[in-house]
Amino acid sequence: MKLIDEFKSFAMKGNVVDMAVGIIIGAAFGKIVSSAVSDIIMPPLGLLIGGVNFTDLKLVMKAASETAPAVTWNYGNFIQVCFDFLIIAFAVFLVIKAVNAAKKKEEAAPSVPPAPSKQETLLTEIRDLLKK
Repeated sequence: MKLIDEFKSFAMKGNVVDMAVGIIIGAAFGKIVSSAVSDIIMPPLGLLIGGVNFTDLKLVMKAASETAPAVTWNYGNFIQVCFDFLIIAFAVFLVIKAVNAAKKKEEAAPSVPPAPSKQETLLTEIRDLLKK
């Protein structure tokens, strides 16, 4: 029973919930970036280098026979996934850089010192009167 209670307290901490939200949003963001790379960036790039569609690039290691499909080495798909990763990593870098810059601005903003307590104010007045 203690193990279940510990797990419940762990699962209800803010960091775990934040992490879960981040993973879900990250997965959706990954799909958007994958689509951007495969549907927007790669076609013009393939056209520039001779009309090549990267996902179609493969090396046939064993031709198809009547009983078995071809064995291929799909290096074009690997190139596509590498481009996806690089763009996602760069986008995440930019987001983290923006968050860190916002945190720096918050830290750099001068904080207003707290007002002295009533007791400190009275003691200051007494001190000033004693000086006179």
